[in-house]
Amino acid sequence: MVSKKTPASSLIFYGWYILAASFLLLFFQSGARFSFGIMFKPMMAELGWNRASISSVFFLNMIFFALTLSVAGRLYDRYGPRWVIFISTLLLAAGYMCTSLVRSLWQFHLFYGVLTAIGTGGASVPLIAALMSKWFEKRRGLAISLALSGACLGQFILVPVFNRIILTYNWRASYLLIGLIILGVNTILAFTVIKGDPEDLGCKPYGQADAENNTAPIDTGNLVTGEKDLNLRQAMKTCSFWLFLAFMFVCGGGDFLVATHLVPFVTDYGVSPTTAANMLALFGLMSLGGILIAGPASDLIGNKIPIAATFVLRLLLYAMIIKYRNPISFYIFAGGFGFTFLVTAPLTATLAGRLYGFAHVGLISGFITTIHHLGGGFWAYMGGLLFDKTGSYQLIFVFSAILVVIAMFCTMAVKEKRHIIT
Repeated sequence: MVSKKTPASSLIFYGWYILAASFLLLFFQSGARFSFGIMFKPMMAELGWNRASISSVFFLNMIFFALTLSVAGRLYDRYGPRWVIFISTLLLAAGYMCTSLVRSLWQFHLFYGVLTAIGTGGASVPLIAALMSKWFEKRRGLAISLALSGACLGQFILVPVFNRIILTYNWRASYLLIGLIILGVNTILAFTVIKGDPEDLGCKPYGQADAENNTAPIDTGNLVTGEKDLNLRQAMKTCSFWLFLAFMFVCGGGDFLVATHLVPFVTDYGVSPTTAANMLALFGLMSLGGILIAGPASDLIGNKIPIAATFVLRLLLYAMIIKYRNPISFYIFAGGFGFTFLVTAPLTATLAGRLYGFAHVGLISGFITTIHHLGGGFWAYMGGLLFDKTGSYQLIFVFSAILVVIAMFCTMAVKEKRHIIT
């Protein structure tokens, strides 16, 4: 039997295996999730639903997903990720496979809106970011970014693949294949690679030993009990927490409005389904650039400036798409918005840890991302509803631009320092 401490003495730190496994989990899961946009019009054509009806299913999905995050974060902190990921995988795969069989709207609400949402929560971006935070002390931002880049490449590579399956067969075949792939990949990774905490293998987080060796002895007389890590309830007593929630709600709204409605939006102006799918894939590829910059940037300059910069860019993109509607502007909008899409993903865990400590980072970042995804689901639904009412996405883009301005001020008002409760 291999010694429990073998990884600690291995030439390769075991956290890199965790990073690789996390990358693959998000690669397939993200490719599956963002295929919703390319399924939109084929489902409308076959089943006769309008945009608000389909968007309502996505809204329900985001509600259950968001509520699952806090529960999953607590389970991660208490029991580790292995069984959380496995049980979630069973629900997720069953949800996708059952979605391939839907004939009525209530079935779509149940299988995609509820079942896949609960399943997605067990191996989602915020919880993977929290997992990386436990394995890496040094270069934490970079490690989170590398793991989460799996979500970007999954969308870039798999969305065109699933679109080809839709065009060759139908959307039902695509959802069935998605469920089978996720069932196989996630199960293997959960039971062969994933570990929840370096201490389980007799390790310390990457870089912690160096930090301890290079740090001068601490004068314990200067420590106060208020410097201990804050839990969720204590974090809620700080103003920064509510500002954090506000700009994350707006961020999520923009994220999933565009991810859900980009393909229906551009095809309304004569863009082919294949080209529209490529725009959504570009969205995913550009998000890789954003996430790879955001993590290291947070290590150097903190979290507020990268987040605020994404809102500035989004304001410019909204202004452009409100005025210009042509293939060039569509590509710029997809690529530019994609660049901002996952910037807050690695920064949520690192900013929460910087403000409140890492002992409860899974629960705190999970709760914050719950609000982020509630904003995403609500705004995606509003996009479909306002389109059905007005025949255009113009009004939702105008409202989005206004909210982005508010989010910029909320971001800069956050006090990026360790908060204490005395």
